[in-house]
Amino acid sequence: MNASQEKAWDAHAERWVVAVPQRETSTSIAEDASVDWDAVFGRHAPLVVEIGPGRGESLVALAERRPDANVVAFEVFEPAVASTLSRLARHGVGNVRLVVANGAEGLERLVPPGGLRELWTFFPDPWHKARHHKRRLVGPELADLAASRLEPGGLWRLATDWEDYAEHMRATLDGHPAFENVHGGWAPRWEERPVTKYEARGTAAGRGIHDLTYRRRP
Repeated sequence: MNASQEKAWDAHAERWVVAVPQRETSTSIAEDASVDWDAVFGRHAPLVVEIGPGRGESLVALAERRPDANVVAFEVFEPAVASTLSRLARHGVGNVRLVVANGAEGLERLVPPGGLRELWTFFPDPWHKARHHKRRLVGPELADLAASRLEPGGLWRLATDWEDYAEHMRATLDGHPAFENVHGGWAPRWEERPVTKYEARGTAAGRGIHDLTYRRRP
């Protein structure tokens, strides 16, 4: 972390970062870990999860617009979490909690079946090289997990600026029996989602932005 990130971490981590039991690595989650999110937030509210919020540009803006939701974000990169803490403090957003951990493990171990209103995966690492495609976040395993965690009618919102990854996402989820493609194809850009610096760079480089929205079938 740089100096400003360390300052933000020291000042705000106790309020917004939820520590969970780990396995062998710092971003893993113990198999028997659990979190009572109602107790953490001090209220019962619809649960929304973002995997990989980066520096929190979308996360903070979207949570600010949804004060009635409890928003949990899983991010493995501590400096990015620290930047998100600073952003949360500047905007005075209180309905977010961050877990420094692998998002798929967090979804599996810290979210109860049927306990999720929405899942957000915006611009996940595309892992460009073909031999690394197996590392991509969105695939059949995450689709099965998301289907088990989303409540009936719950939404999974995705976006990427890499066309081959977008096609992969769509092929995976269009063919999944638990999901309905809300728009029957590519979704219009979700107006609530702000244009982040990462998205702007993708657009400037000539890459098109692909949005997708899926609904969990009853």
